[in-house]
Amino acid sequence: MRWQKTKKEVALFGVNYTTPFAHAYRAHQRVGAAHEQAIRQDVYHLSRLGLDAFRVHVWDVEITDTLGNLQENEHLKLLDFLVAELKQRGIKIILTPIAYWNNGYPEPDTGTGFSSIYSKAQAYTNPRAILAQERYLTQFLNHRNPYTQQLNREDPDIIAYEVCNEPKYSKPEAPVTAFANRMAQAIRATGCRKPVFYNIAESPAVYDAILDANVDGVTFQWYPQGLVSGHALRGNFLPYVDQYPIPFRQDKRFTTKAKMVYEFESADIIQPVMYPFMARSFREAGFQWATQFAYDPMAIAFANTEYQTHYLNLAYTPAKALSLLIASKVFHRVGRGQSFPSYPQDSVFDAFRVSYREQLSEMNTPEEFYYTSSTTTQPKKAAGLRHVAGVGSSPIVKYGGTGAYFLDRLAAGVWRLEVMPDAVPIRDPFEKASLSKPVTQILWNDQPLQITLAELGGNFSLRGLNVGNTMQTQATNGRTTVRPGVYLLAAGGKSTNRYTAQSTFHQTKLGEFAAPAPTKIAPQVLHVPMAQVSAGQPVRITARLTGAEPQDSIFLVAQHYYGRTQVLPMTTTSYATVEATVPAELAYPGLLRYWIVLKKAPQQALTFPGGFPGQPRDWDYHHPEHYAVPIVAAGTPLPLFSAAQDKDQVEARGISSTAWTDYVTTPAGELALRMVVGQPQLGQPKPAATAGPSAALRAYFGHKLAGRAADLASFKEVVVKGRANQPATAVKVVLQTKDAAAYSATVQLGAEVQEVRIPLAAFRSDALLLLPRPYPGFLPLTHQSSSQPALQLTDAEVLQLVLDAAAPANGQLHVDIESVSLR
Repeated sequence: MRWQKTKKEVALFGVNYTTPFAHAYRAHQRVGAAHEQAIRQDVYHLSRLGLDAFRVHVWDVEITDTLGNLQENEHLKLLDFLVAELKQRGIKIILTPIAYWNNGYPEPDTGTGFSSIYSKAQAYTNPRAILAQERYLTQFLNHRNPYTQQLNREDPDIIAYEVCNEPKYSKPEAPVTAFANRMAQAIRATGCRKPVFYNIAESPAVYDAILDANVDGVTFQWYPQGLVSGHALRGNFLPYVDQYPIPFRQDKRFTTKAKMVYEFESADIIQPVMYPFMARSFREAGFQWATQFAYDPMAIAFANTEYQTHYLNLAYTPAKALSLLIASKVFHRVGRGQSFPSYPQDSVFDAFRVSYREQLSEMNTPEEFYYTSSTTTQPKKAAGLRHVAGVGSSPIVKYGGTGAYFLDRLAAGVWRLEVMPDAVPIRDPFEKASLSKPVTQILWNDQPLQITLAELGGNFSLRGLNVGNTMQTQATNGRTTVRPGVYLLAAGGKSTNRYTAQSTFHQTKLGEFAAPAPTKIAPQVLHVPMAQVSAGQPVRITARLTGAEPQDSIFLVAQHYYGRTQVLPMTTTSYATVEATVPAELAYPGLLRYWIVLKKAPQQALTFPGGFPGQPRDWDYHHPEHYAVPIVAAGTPLPLFSAAQDKDQVEARGISSTAWTDYVTTPAGELALRMVVGQPQLGQPKPAATAGPSAALRAYFGHKLAGRAADLASFKEVVVKGRANQPATAVKVVLQTKDAAAYSATVQLGAEVQEVRIPLAAFRSDALLLLPRPYPGFLPLTHQSSSQPALQLTDAEVLQLVLDAAAPANGQLHVDIESVSLR
């Protein structure tokens, strides 16, 4: 695709966003948010993030009847309003008119259109379903948007159409091609001359049918580590997004078609490092359009209910949002088809740097400097900077808050500063979601700010621009204090009279600002105790705590179970982060129990866990909740995986179509993870011998090593405790490092529960299994690191157990794993 006027290649990057429809629509009603205002604010944030692409699968079930007639209702009106707002920000649009979804998820369905009565399998074979879709496409493209006064098919900012969302097809292929052609013709028969795209990734077994269809482009998605793990995934997932190889990429029918990514996401991952790699891999694969699924509306992002496996919003996930900004820059700078070496060699490319260890994505050019967390990187040309955005601090900006901020140069010595509120995680955002359960807390605070820009100098002025922001002050040596809002900064002696809140800059009014109100909840603590700590060593305890005022006191009450108790002051190391160190004299072998106490006044205290009134040493404090960590001697084994303890925080999956996982009890009553390989169901083909392993476990243990750092050098072996129902069943044990290098050894299990020991020296370099399984299924299942030095236990952080075996004839193979530990 090229632009008609300039003949330049199209390269557009952005998001899906769903406020007009389904759960997002209903959730806005429940929280009392006006849809139009919410859309206006969210689209401003999309523009603020430098995005220029929007796609959504229209919930046809909410705007049609069963015959495919378009219904003029609130959902269609809000879609029209959204399109108008996107156009004003210069954001281009691709619409997918047919979703094939009902509107319930995660609630019961209520839609009554044709997609409520025809399944995906019927949609392309049932004559009535086909007629309904033709009728709907005709009416949808001829629909006139009352806000723009343009027909959908004529709107120059709706640059293409994808016929339908994730159709499910099976052989034979002729009906698939016939249906695709008929839908494309229905679009073109309206007079629409825009490119028509069709999904090819959802049913890759019939890709020939789509390549033979009369469509202009094909569409793909990418969920590189699957969906809905139910918890935040931890560890280095950059190898999962290192490349996007398409199996039929050399087919001439494919090379002549435009390529679009309609949905992508690093699901269940909050780390701000995935998107830039994904954007680069998309460009290497030849894509010209990529839209993340899905940007969370600000009004409901506090609870992440729309799709719990996704979480992205500028206010609530500031670092991840800025990584999307950087990814957009990647997508626009990297050439289509440009190739890169394999990870980790490609973690620095063009103007970008991505570091898993630092949890940092950066863009650094003479005019732009963006970063997702605190960095010491020097700007390439500080005097030439025009745009800065970040979370945390850098050589240009030192900021005490946790929200994102933006600096944009308006003229010599005049800059616009935008500061978002503080966002503090208080729960795992990928757990089961509810509008009654906030996962991120928003706070509006006065935060210290220091800006080092030569042209501003040290004594620049600040003037509030957004509604209600009356601040006027002057920095001293570049230092000042700011609250969330928008400010005009000016070097000493610079007149700023011509700049008002209504002045425009790059499709933005200078005074525009959108941010959620402070979260009205009690003080919160987010803390997970360490698995073990070494005896005789001081124990550092760190927690996130919100709701503390400068005059408040924070204490750690530490008790060696029935032994000594100490009350230790906790210090604030950065905003909302507190810590204390339990002295070595209290760290003798046993169990350390502790509580965090927020003292608001002499007679007012809250104790965590639980946030209960009172203090643990009060005579009437009766709450049993407490934090605890075992204190162990140097020779004590360290569990890397325990089925009983870790079952809710690991990824255990069947990989082949005949495999699955479960939890069972052993004859001794211990809980064990069971990996099962069964027989194909009737009519199901037997898995190919080259399809990969049958089942696997992935368990992150990096946090468990932290408390035993003093003992790591003494560990000599890995011990696997388990059994199998077939003799000499082989299980591969893999240790993955922070740099995603994998090292493996194999154990054999039999009918009795046994402990099998593997010397650490026996582990050898191996390919890393990408688990959870990347989707679409044609993507690679393994990654071979190009740099694998000798295994260092201090760098290890992920355990994998891989079962690669077939079931016995007419039976099942199963392996039960109780635990894996270091000794």
